[in-house]
Amino acid sequence: MNQDLVFLLYIFVLAMFAGYEVITKVPPILHTPLMSGANAISGVSLIGAMVVTGPQQTDLSVILGMIAVIMATVNVVGGFMVTDRMLAMFRKD
Repeated sequence: MNQDLVFLLYIFVLAMFAGYEVITKVPPILHTPLMSGANAISGVSLIGAMVVTGPQQTDLSVILGMIAVIMATVNVVGGFMVTDRMLAMFRKD
């Protein structure tokens, strides 16, 4: 097996465990604001998806890049919608 792939898998598994530990320590009342903010920050993944789609090295990379762009866009828009709806609950009429 390629040594770089093993290293990347190792980092991925460590990130999964760290993410799980961080999320399980968040109280339920703070979960929605935290996740909506995190979804809005994931615009970085949208930029990364556009960078991957750009070079057009193979048809597969373009297709996977477009899927990534669509999914990241849905995530960012959904994060803003959840945040807006949550903040609307606290507005006075």
